Parts: sequence; C-alpha cells; structure tokens
Amino acid sequence: MNTEEEFLYKDLTGEIIAAAYDVHNTLGCGLLEKVYENALAWELELRKQEVSSQKRLRVVYKEKDVGLYYADLVVEKKVIVEVKSVDEITDVHRAQLLNYLRISGLRVGLIMNFAKPKLKCERMVV
Repeated sequence: MNTEEEFLYKDLTGEIIAAAYDVHNTLGCGLLEKVYENALAWELELRKQEVSSQKRLRVVYKEKDVGLYYADLVVEKKVIVEVKSVDEITDVHRAQLLNYLRISGLRVGLIMNFAKPKLKCERMVV
C-alpha cells in the first residue's frame, strides 16, 4: 500500500478518533457498545460531521440480494466506524470491518474499542 492510500481521509479519520477519545474520556469504559455508538454519533454531529447510524448494507451474490448487514456508523459517506466494547479487537472484528468495506464500496474503516481504560483504535484501508 502506498503512502497516499495509507493516509486516505487522514483529516476525517483524525477527527473521528478525536471524537472517540472525547466520548471515552467522558463516559469511561465498560458500558454497552450501543451507548458508545450513540455518544460517538452525537459527538460527530456536534463537530458538524454527517453521520449515518446503523447504515444498511446490501449483500449481493451473482446479481441477487442475499442479505443485509448494518454498519454501526458511516461518517461523511467515506468512513465506516465499528464500535466495540470487547476484551480485545480480534481477527473476527477485523474481518467484519473488511467485509463491510467490500460490501459498501468504501475504502476506509475504523474499529473503536471502548472496553478498556485506554481507547483502542485500528484503521483499515482497502
């Protein structure tokens, strides 16, 4: 991956990460994912970002709709944000985000884990 792709939407993802830190610093750790998702969506809206919550993504197989997935947040129609409150981010969570990126056609995603005293964030670019 070249440097240009690695930093695709750098400013936007930086803003999302800053908003997540504000949420984490205010609410602390250990709450349900939905609470963090709602708080992060609100914080991003306060920062004048366009946010879609529970964005429906259609799964198409050989030109047929075969199912739906729901991404936690889509910011500015560019970045998918998956909110977690789990012991640790695993390959299953990474695969989930990767699938969401492929299904949606978007290129950048963030996984945010609010479960620990220190916020954990991973960025993916496809």
